[in-house]
Amino acid sequence: MNYTSRYNLDFNPFIKNSKEILVETPEYKEIKYRLDYLLQTKGFGLITGDPGMGKTTSIRNWAKTLNPSAYKVIYLPLSTLTVLEAYRQIAASLNIEPKFRKVDNFKEIQSAIKRLAIDKKITPIIIFDEANYMPTQMLNDLKILFNFDMDSKDYAAVILAGLPVLISSLNLKSNEPLKQRIVTSYNLEALNQEDSAAYIKGKLNGAGSTTEVFSPSALKAITSYSKGNPRIISKICNTALLVGDKLGVNTIDEEVILHVINEVEL
Repeated sequence: MNYTSRYNLDFNPFIKNSKEILVETPEYKEIKYRLDYLLQTKGFGLITGDPGMGKTTSIRNWAKTLNPSAYKVIYLPLSTLTVLEAYRQIAASLNIEPKFRKVDNFKEIQSAIKRLAIDKKITPIIIFDEANYMPTQMLNDLKILFNFDMDSKDYAAVILAGLPVLISSLNLKSNEPLKQRIVTSYNLEALNQEDSAAYIKGKLNGAGSTTEVFSPSALKAITSYSKGNPRIISKICNTALLVGDKLGVNTIDEEVILHVINEVEL
């Protein structure tokens, strides 16, 4: 018997390679509200959170809801880019031939954004993921790069996403001009016990579950150990399905979860 069949699942909803199931937790709804507001105002938005809290997942699923005829979404993971590489990547994402000088890329990027916004009535949505690794010079450049018509217009919505240390970087005096341009910000918090259990059940229901896969005591043990971190919750649940199948149990209880936690900690 396949382990997913034992638990009446069409697939394992806790691994990355499976079909993604969006569980609209209170944290996701709050991010969606902030980003919807950013669409109206344009300018800069800031989304932060500890590893595994679901920053990228939330932003990605929100971006999927946007009308491609009205918005152009550009996703840039910037963890290791130099300033020039960042400019070149932005240019390429706007279908511009990247130049070898920053100033040339700068001009081309601004022109492309204005063409999209004014001529085609398309709002660019530029997502800088892992922005906590962004060089200070790039942070300094952002305000200038997205400064249009003598700072009287915002033609794009720019999302900075990263670890909470990004907030500390923006609090530096040198980054005050960029900080002042941020129109909305949100830091993802851990899920509480009730929301953690709802997250697990939502994943299971999305995979076709019709039975009790985790006992109430198992759910409590998972949420307690994970401290409400969605990535850790999924890791425990994934391993629990495998261990539970190996042990031949049709409902995973607290004892199985404690065994899994010991295994995960290794």
